Amino acid sequence: MVLKATGIVRRIDELGRVVIPKEIRRTLRIREGDPLEIYTERDGGIILKKYSPIGELSQNALELAQSLHRTFSLPAAICDKDSYVACAGLGKRSLFGKAISAEVDRAVTSRSRILATEPSDTRYALLEEDDPAFICSSLILMPIVSQGDALGAVLLFSQKPDVPIDSAAVKACETAAIFLGSQMEA
Repeated sequence: MVLKATGIVRRIDELGRVVIPKEIRRTLRIREGDPLEIYTERDGGIILKKYSPIGELSQNALELAQSLHRTFSLPAAICDKDSYVACAGLGKRSLFGKAISAEVDRAVTSRSRILATEPSDTRYALLEEDDPAFICSSLILMPIVSQGDALGAVLLFSQKPDVPIDSAAVKACETAAIFLGSQMEA
């Protein structure tokens, strides 16, 4: 692991708190209320890492994405609130580990579904950077919610302008999102 020095020094207050500077929170997409995992090193170092509950279920998420892809012959992905944790049907160009777009982030944060099952002139960006390989014309996005908290989303999409997505796919994505949400409660 390579650590990058920021040159920022903060003091611990009387309650044991340390403020993470706004620039770092913005860069790492850390929001108020986000869980952080704390690691300690043998030499006395402390590492804070954003905790992803969906990431803990990465094997289940991958199997669900692969099942959706095999069933509907469309690319499928599962994301947490920051990046894609599982994907299937994309070949060598993958979404895995890449940052979600602002559009996907808004849908997850607001617990909103996107049901664009008929191709239209509207295009949906899946990645933060404008990668034309991940602009789609048809998209199902089902938020993963557990105990009232939005944790991520299940996505099934088409990058081809003439491929609709049927209602069975909508129900399958909804079921996958409910399953992942219930796994978080177990």
